[in-house]
Amino acid sequence: MDAVSYPKPEVVKFIQQELVALRVPSDSKPLSVEFNVQWTPTLIVLDPEGKEHRRTLGFLPPEELIPSLMLGIAKIHFDQGRYAEALSKLERLLAEYPRSHSAAEAVYLRGVSGYKQSHDAKRLKEAYERLTAEYPSSEWAHRAAPYGLL
Repeated sequence: MDAVSYPKPEVVKFIQQELVALRVPSDSKPLSVEFNVQWTPTLIVLDPEGKEHRRTLGFLPPEELIPSLMLGIAKIHFDQGRYAEALSKLERLLAEYPRSHSAAEAVYLRGVSGYKQSHDAKRLKEAYERLTAEYPSSEWAHRAAPYGLL
């Protein structure tokens, strides 16, 4: 990734502004064992307590790497019950990277975050409708199928 994604100014800027990056060789113990790193690159988004919220395995171009990391940050907020912050990150991901491989999952998580924040089932149905319209073959459209009954 050093030759493809990391040197790109948009990746450098994103990582500097949004993350605390730590590069560890894949065979560096005990971290490689603790985090079950079996291949390189393995990018893990952790919260400040060291809990994993997203793992990305393999090389990604900048237009996929940034949204994958954004989704990881949104998942931290979601998992910690900070739904407004999760929604903010997900909205940004969808506005800037609507065709990324992370977008469908972001739509799904946006619907769930909106529901958890408001307890309004309309947010789940909106997620289903957007997923079936824009990402119909995604696993996230299938996972949201029950929300179409709301």
